Amino acid sequence: MDNEIVEKRSLTPAVDLFVVSAPEIASHCEPGQFVILMAGEKGERVPLTIADFDRDEGTITLISQRVGKSTHYLGTLKAGDRLYSLAGPLGLPAHVHEKYGTVACVGGGVGTAPLYPQARALKAAGNHVIGIIGARTADLLILEEEIKGVSDEFYVTTDDGTKGEKGFVTTVLERILLEKQVDRVIAIGPVLMMKFVCRLTEEFGVKTIVSLNPIMVDGTGMCGACRVTVGGETKFACVDGPDFDGHQVDFEELMERQRFFREEEELAFEKYKQECRRNADG
Repeated sequence: MDNEIVEKRSLTPAVDLFVVSAPEIASHCEPGQFVILMAGEKGERVPLTIADFDRDEGTITLISQRVGKSTHYLGTLKAGDRLYSLAGPLGLPAHVHEKYGTVACVGGGVGTAPLYPQARALKAAGNHVIGIIGARTADLLILEEEIKGVSDEFYVTTDDGTKGEKGFVTTVLERILLEKQVDRVIAIGPVLMMKFVCRLTEEFGVKTIVSLNPIMVDGTGMCGACRVTVGGETKFACVDGPDFDGHQVDFEELMERQRFFREEEELAFEKYKQECRRNADG
């Protein structure tokens, strides 16, 4: 049945993985593309990059971090439940079926989810893939074995040193850039992480592709909510991206725009938590 959750599991205390029946999307999607879903009839539209897909089974894999009202509600769904709506594939496919040479794939937090299909495709295209993933602490790392399985070299970092190398992904990436030629870098994660990765790679003259996640509503370019400035021009992440040349992105503007509705998001989440408490109390 379309939109049915056929598998649900927790990757970390705050990150959920869903395998969803979506034959039409699975038959057309490519690495880098995303979907927009509504968990319930009155929920907001949530954009999630497709973390994996199985054309034979007709399923796609989505990974969501519980941050606000909608993602927390999504996290309450289980196998057998259906998403209220699911639209996709949206966005432009990533350019990952070409042979560049050595490609460093850098993922931070839940950004490791959309990184995986890109790293897999780059490996299949004959590239030497260097996988670097990081998180604040070991409990927040996801898809370690999956990224490792498609990497020729693999590194893990945690801010607190609970797993892998203590520090940031940029520390490992800088060491690699100093040691060998890297022909391309793919960086997906928090905006601040992508910003510093791009600042580093620009010094070495290595083209870097980032996947942007601005506020998004309709996903078709009509609302304009996801506009970003790239190379001095206004782009819409939903139809012109989500992947862009990181050295051309105005990260300061992107971070500012992501904070536009912070107060409203916090109020909605607090109201949702109060409703959950009332329901729990009967």
